[in-house]
Amino acid sequence: MNIHHLELFYYVARHGGISAAVRHMPYGIQQPAISGQIIQLEEFLGLTLFQRRPFALTAAGEDLYRFIQPFFDNLAPMAEKLRGGVAQHLRLAASEIVLRDHLPDILQQTRQAFPKLKVTLREGYDPQVVTWLQRQEIDLSIGLLGAKPPAGIQARPLFRLPLVLMVPKASKLKSAAELWRLDRIEDTLITVPSNQPICRAFQEGLAQRKVDWFSGIEVSTVDLVETYVANGYGLGVTVGVPKAEHHPRVRMVPLDGFPLTTFGVLWQGRPTPVMDSLVAILERKSRQLLEGEDPRLLLAH
Repeated sequence: MNIHHLELFYYVARHGGISAAVRHMPYGIQQPAISGQIIQLEEFLGLTLFQRRPFALTAAGEDLYRFIQPFFDNLAPMAEKLRGGVAQHLRLAASEIVLRDHLPDILQQTRQAFPKLKVTLREGYDPQVVTWLQRQEIDLSIGLLGAKPPAGIQARPLFRLPLVLMVPKASKLKSAAELWRLDRIEDTLITVPSNQPICRAFQEGLAQRKVDWFSGIEVSTVDLVETYVANGYGLGVTVGVPKAEHHPRVRMVPLDGFPLTTFGVLWQGRPTPVMDSLVAILERKSRQLLEGEDPRLLLAH
């Protein structure tokens, strides 16, 4: 029997179906691929291993699952034993602000439980990080979440952030509503790339108000949005992060009624103990960050 086919069957039997198996695989594989390879296994054996709808193992499926379960159950513990303990390498992607301002303290706390932790850090944003997860180039990403992730990618929303307009401190603009009343907005709009959650949520809010205002300067990070606004190139859209410090030459104008953006964590397959520990710290940090803020912003429990 093909060992890879047995591995796929193990995940299907353990999690109760092909769709559930896709969500728990430790590497990226789509539902049609699993279905096709399970069919090959059944054809090789000349019998049906499970009923599809509703899911139920056949007698032969039960026998096969009991036979292979101890081996696949013990693969991860054996790998940890051979490494000399729990796997302690984490490949992580996050925004520049998270990497610079928040992650050092989070990693320091994670190292208290995993003193041999080795970390590979990479700057990245949704949807780019989703591709990296699917290619198994990273283990975890932290940042703003976009649309519903594809099959196999798990999401843990932590909190929401409101959109805000970043304007030069000398600007006479008092509220965003002043802009929406104009026939045409002359100020240059500075944004992150249009496929990122901030820009998509902003354009959704503009569409609700029947306002056309598109990016005149597109930069790679929200830090650069602030830099260009501070230097008088136009108005920028960003997220309102509680307790954040900003450039002395900029100020924030609320974008009331605009969609909120969701901050959270993405990973693929089954999280490792290191990942579970880091996410628990992130949830605790989220509660601290939003202390005194609108409780509806907090999603983690």
